[in-house]
Amino acid sequence: MGVAALAATLALLFGGVFRHDRTAIASSALPTAVVEQLQRGFATGDTAALVTGLQSELRADPGSVKTWGSLGLAYEQRARETGDSTYYGKAEGALRRALSLRPNDLVATAGLGQLALSRHRFTEALRLGQQARAISPTTAGVYGVIGDAEIELGRYGPAFRDFNRMAALKPDVSSYSRVSYARELIGRTAAAVQAMQLAVSASVGEREAGAWTRVQLGLLYLSTGRPRLAAIEMRQALQLFPGYAFGLDGMAQTQVALGHVPVALRYEQEAVDRIPLPQYVGLLGDLYHASGNQAAAQQQYSLIGDIERLLAANGVRNDLDIALFDVDHGIRLQHALALARQGFTFRPSVFGDDVLGWALARNGSCAEALHYSRLSLRLGTRDAVKYFHRGMIERCLGRNDEARTWFKRALALNPHFSVLWAPVARRLA
Repeated sequence: MGVAALAATLALLFGGVFRHDRTAIASSALPTAVVEQLQRGFATGDTAALVTGLQSELRADPGSVKTWGSLGLAYEQRARETGDSTYYGKAEGALRRALSLRPNDLVATAGLGQLALSRHRFTEALRLGQQARAISPTTAGVYGVIGDAEIELGRYGPAFRDFNRMAALKPDVSSYSRVSYARELIGRTAAAVQAMQLAVSASVGEREAGAWTRVQLGLLYLSTGRPRLAAIEMRQALQLFPGYAFGLDGMAQTQVALGHVPVALRYEQEAVDRIPLPQYVGLLGDLYHASGNQAAAQQQYSLIGDIERLLAANGVRNDLDIALFDVDHGIRLQHALALARQGFTFRPSVFGDDVLGWALARNGSCAEALHYSRLSLRLGTRDAVKYFHRGMIERCLGRNDEARTWFKRALALNPHFSVLWAPVARRLA
């Protein structure tokens, strides 16, 4: 992105005064005529009952486009709540049935876009988001679908403009949280915190939305080395929504930063028991490793492959995530590099740059790794993990003074950025 283009983007991103709007569904960006019905189901945490009710309605009226669309969105929420990726196929079936009845249905089109995002199929998500925008250019949520896809495709200028448009149309949890992420990407973490605080305020009265925004705010604090502030947010999230898996995982990360690994282990175990997401299982394994229980760590690590295969069977493209786990843990490094290259073609973002650079470095291709490391930091993102990877790449190239500078930057930003790698950075710095 050129300097002039970036400056114009920032003017758009920061140029408005946001209003508070308390109408929102968790972290969803979907435009919907059934938002009130979905909110009732999601807010009570009884989405399963909502699904059952919608199925009953469809038996009585199988031609209801609105009900098919609502069911598709409810299935997407069930996938998010349970981690069961088989709901993705059910969501797609319901949403495509709605489109077969009404080809230009906004809810179904945007819902399929959101589903494509969940499956990491970002080119498809962008196409569907653009179709939804053509149907209703004044519906805020379609810009969230488009912008999310653009972020993962490395199209940051257009993404930031779309987030700004979304916030102008409807300042709510969805738009505030996206503006927060955009600001985080460009290294404006204080401004990112401000936007997420607005998201917290906008979520008042919605249990899941309130818990989700507090977890995100806590993670922002954690990423900049403020674990005590993070702990406050995670605690409030879990008070608002006891047993909330995102909050349990966030609290586990926070307890690591506070030096309480046994406490972190208990929180992460509970998160895994509720939703066995690969990142939760991986962190649980790392915590067992840090505690000296290598058998338990290996038991958790061995589950990752099974979970990833289940995700792939349900249409989720997770090449970069698998590659990152394998590279971090020294598993089949050449295969991990091939996965990283493949994943990068579908997700040419700063995340893709970082994973590919790290995979190259771990395979000894350090000069090429440096190229991608530089790209991963091109937006000015303040990320201790990316700083650490850069340090390891500089060290691989024999530039030990530069390496120490990057290790110190990582530790200064977040001394506990990784259970596995923060101790390595302290030793090498």
